[in-house]
Amino acid sequence: MAAKIRADRLLSNLGYGGRKEMTMAIKNGWFEIDGERMTNPSFKIDQDVIAQGRLAFDDAPLDPLAPFTIMLNKPAGYTCSKNDAGALVYELLPPRFALRKPTFSSIGRLDKASTGQLLFTDDGDLLHRIIHPKTVASKKYHVTLRDPLRGDEAKIFADTDFYMKGDDKPLKPAIWTATNENSGTMILSEGRYHQIRRMFETLDNEVTLLHRFQTGGLPLGDLAEGKWRILDKDDLAQIFA
Repeated sequence: MAAKIRADRLLSNLGYGGRKEMTMAIKNGWFEIDGERMTNPSFKIDQDVIAQGRLAFDDAPLDPLAPFTIMLNKPAGYTCSKNDAGALVYELLPPRFALRKPTFSSIGRLDKASTGQLLFTDDGDLLHRIIHPKTVASKKYHVTLRDPLRGDEAKIFADTDFYMKGDDKPLKPAIWTATNENSGTMILSEGRYHQIRRMFETLDNEVTLLHRFQTGGLPLGDLAEGKWRILDKDDLAQIFA
């Protein structure tokens, strides 16, 4: 039988507020099960009831329990590191996500000027699988450059002996496909700091637009800029397909 959890503790663990705050919210009728208001904070709920989406808080469906993973379409101008100044990608998400237990965090990053697909999860195993060298999920980008392409970029980036400026370790081979004289798509199987920008800087060119549109087999799709959605089991399976 699935474990049960008190209603006030459940809401607190999902980041909706502290235990005392959630106790009052439930008593005031903010919590629903199957459309009926539940006003007993100590009522214990089966976790399978939670998984079936039968709960609501403040007239909105309750967030899923861990493991919980979402996809965000990051706009330019937002940073992924909480240590950087300026707008943070977390400001595009409900504040409660930052308060979830276990911790909710991004899988990889995009720099401030870059746009596109970001994944966030509280699933440590999933994060490990995506970034681990043996099971790393490739990432795909649209790239626009300041100067026209030389013509030999695909060969250079596919070389196992290509070094970026300042590095003492060669990059893993990357797949570059030109789409016109100053743009193309890049597929990476690793994620070093500002990697694509530095790859082209090594060739005396500059990336002016960088957009991630796919991780493994999971595309960003038609998700609007600045919006997010919850990923289901089929979505997660696509990453490693």
